[in-house]
Amino acid sequence: MDSARSNGCSPLTSLPSSAEHLLQAIARKRARAGVIGLGYVGLPLAITIARNGFAVTGFDIDPAKIVALDAGRSYIEAVPDAALRTESEAGRFRSTTDFSQLSGCDVILICVPTPLTKHREPDMSYVVRTAEAVAETLRPGQLVVLESTTYPGTTDELVRPILERGALRSGTDFFLGFSPEREDPGNRDFETATIPKIVAGDGPAASALMQAFYGAVVKAIVPVSSNATAEAVKLTENIFRAVNIALVNEMKVLYEAMGIDIWEVVDAAKTKPFGYMPFYPGPGLGGHCIPIDPFYLTWKSREFELPTRFIELAGEINSSMPRHVVGRLAEALDIRLGKALSRSRVLVIGLAYKKNVPDIRESPSLKLIELIEERKGKADYHDPFVTEIPKTREYMALKGRPSVALDEATVSGYDAVLIATDHDAVDYAALARWSPLVIDTRNAFARRGIDGGNIVKA
Repeated sequence: MDSARSNGCSPLTSLPSSAEHLLQAIARKRARAGVIGLGYVGLPLAITIARNGFAVTGFDIDPAKIVALDAGRSYIEAVPDAALRTESEAGRFRSTTDFSQLSGCDVILICVPTPLTKHREPDMSYVVRTAEAVAETLRPGQLVVLESTTYPGTTDELVRPILERGALRSGTDFFLGFSPEREDPGNRDFETATIPKIVAGDGPAASALMQAFYGAVVKAIVPVSSNATAEAVKLTENIFRAVNIALVNEMKVLYEAMGIDIWEVVDAAKTKPFGYMPFYPGPGLGGHCIPIDPFYLTWKSREFELPTRFIELAGEINSSMPRHVVGRLAEALDIRLGKALSRSRVLVIGLAYKKNVPDIRESPSLKLIELIEERKGKADYHDPFVTEIPKTREYMALKGRPSVALDEATVSGYDAVLIATDHDAVDYAALARWSPLVIDTRNAFARRGIDGGNIVKA
């Protein structure tokens, strides 16, 4: 990590003329923003920027997304069709697959995936290819920002050298920053504009530009001293959640053996007004952040020959939960119905990784279906938000499988219903009546005051 660079919070003396020009363009809202990657992070960000008066060009490699956006159809719940059409019709938002148009953007925001490889190592290929695309049209006076979650040092050690392969230099010719996304799909209390934004830059000029630009599009910014610090902030937030979820998952397994309901324990414990924060167990971790981000830090820690035991143990516990749930399912089928899992049909409720959203990234439901079928059981799913299983990197065999209907005739044909995601649109009282056995990993029935001898918590 290059520690010789000026820290982003140092007092400003004078800025390069190109930075001064961009600051003025931002202040007058004449700067054009380019957002690369129009997914769960990029599209809401692009529309937020446009809503605040800036012209925005969205870039994506998927032509189907561009066709939908051009037709005024949003594929992201956080961006209603009406909001998309308003900004498009006003001329503030347009989208394209033509990356040569990056040269016309003053601020370029990179919002591409950062998955893990099969060996739990960072897959930086999306970031690298995107940085190379930006480098092809890079010109003086542009601000380039990485928003993708990654390990500390990525922006300065990986992205900056790619952008500096030509004659331009960060801090004098172009400007480089990092601002981690903090999206929470399905959270109706917060949106892109109302979530405080961590901002950092490679040197004082980049820091000043980051604060000016994001300060113009979100309610609050939180400047930090370096890009690496900003990268560490995002990892810290998600590692905190991953470790605490692992702790409560481990206690769930122990309390099950003791005959104690972990949900009752957590609900009682959270009445303490200090010193305790509730976390809840589940069938495994899902989403693009919590199952993945901690391993970016464990990978980086090897460079410093330092262990990350808490993080790695948390990952092991959380990764083991789908197998634990399927074990509880098999046990309940045997004890209550006298039937082996290998001869049973199971309906998994919820394919999305969290309630009330269509997002299936890293969803434990996919692993649950795979494990049930590995044990020769038959598994189907119902999800009001996911009509069929799309192509995924790890579960190709499940591609195209449709969501089944949720009615008495269908549900009663299964030996068990497994609640993996507690969507509000599901009629849980009906499920309790229709199914001979219910495995509840989300406490969905008790929270709704539904009791029954056929309901087993797992």
